Amino acid sequence: MSHFRFPPLLAAALLTLASPALAADEDAPKGPAVSVLKAAKSCFANIVEVSGTIMPREETAVRPERMGLKVAEVMADAGDTVTAGQTLARLNLPEGGTINIQAPVAGTISAANATVGAFASGKGEALFSIIARSEYDMVALVPTDDLGRLAVNQPASVRVIGINDNLDAKVRRLAPTVEPNSQLGQAFLGITTNRKLLVNASARALIKTGQSCGVAVPLTAVQYGSAGTVVQVVKGQRIETKRVEIGLMSGGQIEIKDGLKEGDEVVARAGALLREGDPVRPVTAAAK
Repeated sequence: MSHFRFPPLLAAALLTLASPALAADEDAPKGPAVSVLKAAKSCFANIVEVSGTIMPREETAVRPERMGLKVAEVMADAGDTVTAGQTLARLNLPEGGTINIQAPVAGTISAANATVGAFASGKGEALFSIIARSEYDMVALVPTDDLGRLAVNQPASVRVIGINDNLDAKVRRLAPTVEPNSQLGQAFLGITTNRKLLVNASARALIKTGQSCGVAVPLTAVQYGSAGTVVQVVKGQRIETKRVEIGLMSGGQIEIKDGLKEGDEVVARAGALLREGDPVRPVTAAAK
């Protein structure tokens, strides 16, 4: 049987044409496709979370200056917003005639105890209590470990039970002592709002004590194990495992304080199936 042979020159030419394809095939990435993203700079807020109750910042008691007066007319009730000088009640004098009881400050009436026919005096129960200027504090209970991180004027976000919106606030003052049994201190957060808040309502607050800016990756990229905290990166289409030091977390991202640099290609969802040195085909993940 005869065998067909290419002429030497034609065979050499065909081999030259095939060589790039063969080389490309040899250099083609092997292994599974993995979703990767680049480690990027991000800033994280350092937060202290506390709980507490809503209290008047300043409450003013309203009483007559003398004794032996009888309430003739009540002109305001609890929950009313009043102005300074507004008449709240009219009292009868023992010698005849009447006097008006006026609000010494503007604000919200938190309690109204005046009733027609009752006696009023300068030492008895207050006829009215007014939340001065309708200003409220959240009195927050703070663990001793967190007290050292707080300072006056730090911003806070307050969520009051029964109100859907967050309220802006600032640390107004810090109590100098802690309760000995619970080891909790007090922080007074001045709330900025036009709302009427319920005194003694429960609330929670997030106090921003500072921020840290550095490299960040998704929480899904971090693995925790006996070797410590690690992330997997792709270099030269192979897996490298890097031990990292983590920091703050927010919005599904975690701060990497050490072990990565900006621009490193990180496996978006690290898994036990990927090992050091495994060949992979990196596919850039869509940014979220």
